[in-house]
This record gives sequence, C-alpha cells and structure tokens, in this order.
Amino acid sequence: MLLKIGSRGQQVKDLQEFLGADADGIFGKGTEAAVKEWQATNGLDADGLVGPATWDAMGLATTDDSEKTFETSNGLIVNRHFLPEGEYKNGPTNKEYLFLHHTAGWHNPFNVIDQWGRDSRGAVATEFVLGGPSVKGNNDEFDGVMVQAFPEGGYGWHLGKNGSQHMHTHSVGIEVCNFGWIKDGKTYAGTKVAESQLVELDKPFRGFKTWHKYSDDQIEVLDKWIRWIGERDGIDIRAGLPALVKEKGADAFEFNEDAYYGKVKGIWTHTNTRKDKFDMFPQQELLDMLMSL
Repeated sequence: MLLKIGSRGQQVKDLQEFLGADADGIFGKGTEAAVKEWQATNGLDADGLVGPATWDAMGLATTDDSEKTFETSNGLIVNRHFLPEGEYKNGPTNKEYLFLHHTAGWHNPFNVIDQWGRDSRGAVATEFVLGGPSVKGNNDEFDGVMVQAFPEGGYGWHLGKNGSQHMHTHSVGIEVCNFGWIKDGKTYAGTKVAESQLVELDKPFRGFKTWHKYSDDQIEVLDKWIRWIGERDGIDIRAGLPALVKEKGADAFEFNEDAYYGKVKGIWTHTNTRKDKFDMFPQQELLDMLMSL
C-alpha cells in the first residue's frame, strides 16, 4: 500500500513507530518530514511517499503472501496493491457493468497505481490494472500481471462524461497497460516502438491502423479475469460488446448509444461510451477471445 499525506490507519501507526514519531495513525506533515529524512539518509528518493521500495528498505513489508496475492476460482493470480484511502470510494455497490480501458502508459501496473495515489484528481481509478510488455520490447517482467487497486465492492470515477451516472458506481473497471495507437513508429509520447510490439489492423480504428500490440499473456489473463468477474459480481459477460463483436466484428468497438446511456449491461470498452477515446482497440486476438466467452 502507498502511504502519503492524508493516509490513516494501523499501517501509518506502524510507520510512525518505526520512525520514532508520534504514533497517532495520521500521516501529516510531521510524518512526511520524518519519511523524507529517513529516505535521504538511506539513499532513496526523498519524496515523502511510502511505497514498495521504502517499505522494503525499512524491512516493514509484510512477508505473509496471503495479504499480497490471492488466486481466483479459475486459477488467476491477483496481486493486492491498494491505493490510499480517499483515492477510491469504499462502496459496496452492486456491479452490473464491466469496462475495459488502457492506462495509455508504461508496462508496470504497480507504478500505475502508485501514480494514481500521487495525483490530485481524486478518486479516479479502476479496481484492476493489467501489466504488459514494455513498448520498447526490452522488459516483459510485468506482462500478464494482474493487480487489484482497491478492495472488492469499491469503485472509482473511471468513465468521464457519459449518459449514465449509475455506471460509475455500478461498474468494475480494468486498465490494460498499453500505449494505444502508434504513428510513424512512435507512441503519442514520442517513444520509439519495437517491431515486436506493433500490430497492424485490417482497417483503421479511430483513424489509426498501427497499434501497440496486446500480448498473448494479456489476452489470456483478460479471458480469465472477465470470466471470474462475471462469476464474482453476477455480470452477464456475453452481453454488450461480445454480442456486438459476433454481429459487427471490429466495428463493435465504435461508439454505441446504448452503452453511453447504460441501457445494456455487460461488457464495454471506453470507446463504446466516448467518441474521443482510444481504449481499447479491436486486435483480432481480442475479438476472438470476446467471441469465445
């Protein structure tokens, strides 16, 4: 778990006791200053944020794997790496929709969650993040690694403007680590993409034919995750996008008015509810997986 200004609870107390600070369980400016001093003394980036590197250096990281990971009923290993309280909504709410997104960023899902915890946007997050290979083709350590960002039943604001406020609070989201469209061999951020990370679509989607490829491991884990979430939350995983893929193929990923207004419950992508979004895209392997559900 990432601790920062505003965090509260037993882990904050444990941290404060380690630092010799007043152990009131509230991460305030005094605790932040003590963390920065300890980090600087021990050769760490003195940012005042207590994430995995600082926990490990302090020797306070839990050794109980049952607290860090769990296995789903269909054999998917999920890592817990929760956001600080206040960076998500506790719920619980009944889930009726399942949304697929891109992080539009790098391959490490733990870093994605840590960045959410550091930003100032509030509770903008999804429950899950799926790691992938580096767009540079030089790192697959996190390829297919699934991470849970907050406890079951909670929710984050992940859909932006849409026709149904209800979908925000009654949907489960996953962010897939992927840069999306590629132009002239580079990502939107200007990073050159390795040939192994490119895929060409049969026809352009949202104006682009070349995209950052979903890996085989990502497709396999998505398949398991969708089936497990459908079972866990009682969501019809054949409704919505999968049904449209069987009817329309790749065109099913385009904007859909029924999805925008939340009229059809089931699986959707952000592209189905927003004309200005590019997550996700209709790679053939993803289409095949959705049709197999």
